[in-house]
This record gives sequence, C-alpha cells and structure tokens, in this order.
Amino acid sequence: MLKLGVNIDHVATVREARRGLEPDPVEAAQACERAGCDSIVCHLREDRRHIKDADLSRLKAAVRRLNLEMSVAGEIVEIACAARPWQATLVPEKRQEVTTEGGLDVAMDRGKVTRAVSALSKAGINVSLFIDPRRGQIDAALRTGATIIELHTGEYANAKSAAAARRRLLDLDAATRYAIERGMTVNAGHGLTYGNAAAVAAIEGMNELNIGHSIVSRAIFVGLESAVRDMVKLIR
Repeated sequence: MLKLGVNIDHVATVREARRGLEPDPVEAAQACERAGCDSIVCHLREDRRHIKDADLSRLKAAVRRLNLEMSVAGEIVEIACAARPWQATLVPEKRQEVTTEGGLDVAMDRGKVTRAVSALSKAGINVSLFIDPRRGQIDAALRTGATIIELHTGEYANAKSAAAARRRLLDLDAATRYAIERGMTVNAGHGLTYGNAAAVAAIEGMNELNIGHSIVSRAIFVGLESAVRDMVKLIR
C-alpha cells in the first residue's frame, strides 16, 4: 500500500513568526500519525529558519518513523548521525531559496554525496537522495551506495498546461520503472496537492509520497488530522 510522509516544517514556520512555543511541531507530528500517515518529515536547514535542533531530538523521541531532510554539509551530517532518524533524505539547499528548488545534482557532486551516504549508512540510517527524474541522476545515485530515491515532482506540479503535466508525469513513470529495475525504492514529492497527487500515487511501484505545504494549508480550515486523513484517502 502506498505510504504517506507528512512534512511538518511549516508548523514550525508559523511558530517562528512569533519566536514562541506554538504551534508545536511535535504535537503536529503526533496528530499526523493518529490520522494515519506513515512517516514524519522535517528539514533541519543550515539557517534553522523553522525546524530547530531541539525539535529534531524531540521528534525523534516522539514519532515512529522520522525522515530528516538535510543538506550534505558536514555539520548537518554530524547532527544526523548523532540523532539517528529512521531515514535521512539528502536535498540541495541554498540559503536564499524559499523552498527546495530541484533535485540534487548527484552526477556533479557525487564525491560529497557519497561521503554523506557512507557516514549516514554507517550510523544505521536509511538514506534517500532527492533527485530529478532523469536516468543520469538515478545512475549516479546508485553509484553513491544509496538504495532509496525521492523523485522531485516540481516540474509536474508546476506545469503550465495539462499536456505539459502529462509529459512530466510520463517522465516520473519512466524514472520510477528504471530505478525499480535497478533495485531501488522510489518515493516522490514536492509541490504535490489534493489536486495533483493522485496521478503520481497511481504510478506502479511508487513507495511513498512526501507532502507538507498542501496538507498544512488545508489544516487551517479543516484541522490537521482531517487534512491528513483526506490525503491518505486520496492517494490510496
């Protein structure tokens, strides 16, 4: 059965608007689990704009499966190895970006990525690479020793026409088949919403969708548990 990972970063974003204690991302994560999600995703950014180090340790203790999105920066890799989340997902990171823009260029930065994959794996952490749905990137990901990838769905989600969306969906389907044939587990995420996630969920062999902003946005109107249940029902 297709899994759902819920990214709770933007709960912390609201908290940081007042530099206070509420809303608590740990409480949000527990509500998501009660509603049926399979993992909790958070991104410990180098600038700590939303999730903080203390959030990471509290989340690790409070949830069943924590997926830590992170850069390959040495400091962050050391923190992850000490925290030992269930999974680490390596993503590109720029200080000025609003959200993650595109997948890792594993082919270009294979040395850095490989060192991070090795360190995290030795700490007993499952490692995923967030990449664009391109064969060259999948091949490069395999050479790092990673066995999990998360396909960047931004081009599909941001397509300007139905025809363009169909083409990007075919790219995702082809990349999924290519990676599975090579023994990899395939997840997907970025820009997925209640309006476009079902088509990605229908790709044969897809393991998990990771969705955050759309769920937190819907939660403002219907509550977080209802928002998560609605997404679980939609993708399954």
